[in-house]
Amino acid sequence: MVVRSYEDELHYLERLTDYSFRIKKGFQPNMKVEGIFYVNKQLESLMLDELKQSCRPGNVGGFLPGVKQIANVAALPGIVGRSVGLPDVHAGYGFAIGNMAAFDMNDPKSIVSPGGVGFDINCGVRLLRTNLFEKDVLPYKEKIAQSMFDHIPVGIGSKGIIPMKARDLEEALEMGMDWSLREGYSWAEDKEHCEENGRMLTADSSKVSTRAKKRGLPQLGTLGAGNHYAEIQVVDEIYNKSAACKMGIEEKGQVCIMIHSGSRGFGHQVATEALVRMEKVMSRDKIEVNDRQLACAQINSEEGQDYLKAMAAAANYAWVNRSSMTFLTRQAFAKQFNVSPDDLDMQVIYDVSHNIAKVEEHMVDGRPKTLLVHRKGATRAFPPHHPLIPVDYQLTGQPVLIGGTMGTCSYVLTGTEKGMQETFGSTCHGAGRAFSRAKSRRNLDYTAVLNKLEEMGISIRVASPKLVMEEAPESYKNVTDVVNTCDGAGISKKCIKLRPIAVIKG
Repeated sequence: MVVRSYEDELHYLERLTDYSFRIKKGFQPNMKVEGIFYVNKQLESLMLDELKQSCRPGNVGGFLPGVKQIANVAALPGIVGRSVGLPDVHAGYGFAIGNMAAFDMNDPKSIVSPGGVGFDINCGVRLLRTNLFEKDVLPYKEKIAQSMFDHIPVGIGSKGIIPMKARDLEEALEMGMDWSLREGYSWAEDKEHCEENGRMLTADSSKVSTRAKKRGLPQLGTLGAGNHYAEIQVVDEIYNKSAACKMGIEEKGQVCIMIHSGSRGFGHQVATEALVRMEKVMSRDKIEVNDRQLACAQINSEEGQDYLKAMAAAANYAWVNRSSMTFLTRQAFAKQFNVSPDDLDMQVIYDVSHNIAKVEEHMVDGRPKTLLVHRKGATRAFPPHHPLIPVDYQLTGQPVLIGGTMGTCSYVLTGTEKGMQETFGSTCHGAGRAFSRAKSRRNLDYTAVLNKLEEMGISIRVASPKLVMEEAPESYKNVTDVVNTCDGAGISKKCIKLRPIAVIKG
């Protein structure tokens, strides 16, 4: 295989706007559509430097640069529109993290790829509001941080405290948040403010292996490790007052809680087993891909349908998981302030998925099409008046929750019509890694990171010192650059900025 020089690679990239680049066909073999990625000046240098490093002589193995992965996805059977890289895009397994792609459900060759969803199926973010303000919480900040750390099981191998038997798990996989509501761990209003109403109806627990269920049973209601967190946050800026009011955010200083977690070992097992199975059937269906990590199956094949049903069960698991931690968070706050969660107005503003594949209706070349939209490290961002968003948000567009890194700000955005046209109603999901976990551990000292957080007035509770280095802000892109790029490109609009005052991590 001939390795092109960096200068030759650049011939395939063309700047479209101040915020976007086109990836021309031919950049990678067999591209059926073009690619696009969104960056501002700061993010552009990170993206192109990753490509430049991959062009060095003798550079073998490891992940492909994100721009190449976007192009490889553009070569998959049945893809329509463009393969899209959002501003937080970085190298991942098969698909880049921050990559979305849509496949025509009416094309018999169209595929579904577990690498286009990720191993942490329905990893996502939930935001709760309160009627508390920073001045109410600061005197008790350490106590409430410790109370949340005590209430929510965190870390690798952590076990949930929500009572679960095998039958309960089966029902949770099928019912999603309806199970949480029935069991008293959720409020009726929570469902209304959740993507898919917290339940994918296509879920079929019989398509999930015994091993996956065994891994999932003890972990329901746990935060996990890695980039997952629960944060107490304060409203720092309001960019769109009318949209913020619809979300129950009245003014700066209001206290919110953000929960970021997914389907834990359960989702990982579902993804792993599907990849192994699909690798075996690709030759049967004459599916060729540029990267073996893009193992896939035709959507309408037995393997494709089995994966989608198991993936939906894992998505339901993740919603029950976040609902369980919402219950525990409400308990922690109620105990600390000696009032009910209802009196604290601890309502869910919204709950979004970051790793999922869903059937949606979109316009392609002026005609409506039914598509299977893969979003990996990407967030659905539907515009005002879209029928799939709650009544509360019909005039504002769907809330989009963008989690920051440990100690940095987070954002709430809203979906736009332009995003619907350019990215199939998708936008970024967070900061996106700039350095690998290994590089972060080599270059950072965890005590220095903790001291810096303390200087910023941020309380932290963390189970593992190693994790502090891996998840330090320096390991990630600047989330404000990412959000400003989406806002500048018009694929979503800034609404609220939140800053952390306490962080709970695994």
